[in-house]
Amino acid sequence: MHFLLAVALLLAAPFWEAKPVRQWTKEELAEIFTSSPWVANLSIESRGGSAPPVSAYLASARPMREAEEESIRRHTQERVSEQPGNEEYRDFIRENDGKVIVLAVALPDAQALAHQDEVRRMEDESFLRAGKKKHKLLGHFPPAPADPYLRLIFPRALGAEDRKLRFELYLPSAPMPYRTVEFDSRDLVWKGRAEM
Repeated sequence: MHFLLAVALLLAAPFWEAKPVRQWTKEELAEIFTSSPWVANLSIESRGGSAPPVSAYLASARPMREAEEESIRRHTQERVSEQPGNEEYRDFIRENDGKVIVLAVALPDAQALAHQDEVRRMEDESFLRAGKKKHKLLGHFPPAPADPYLRLIFPRALGAEDRKLRFELYLPSAPMPYRTVEFDSRDLVWKGRAEM
């Protein structure tokens, strides 16, 4: 009876819970970056006008980190001559595990980060709201040739009662650059623990 219950629970669990990352199919690996609880589209903060969605994901969450590492591993096996990814960022996230929340954003035009006034504006006008607290952006890693995401670094300063993570961002180069995204911490569970 217990065995059948365990099998039923495994069958109901999403693939990122049910099997190790190395066993994911190519389609599953792509899906975690588009349809998992750690992924969202940044909405437009103001009500006026419309703009194309900007994709983002919580890159500091363990399942997303494992998916990134697996993507790099598979890519490196296919094309040995290419760089495996942003090593500086990878070292940073290993050293700061559990201390920061990283939001990876697909910018429409990464060249906008070449303008210092736009970068300064992004740094001054991007925040994470957790509960009643507002946390300033700590820093960022710009996109790299082998890593196309802008990685925004925020402190992981969450209280037990903080359920919502709301990112309020200024994104250089995005049409209508003020964007927001919200995650519910109760949805960000992997293997029984919160992952952000």
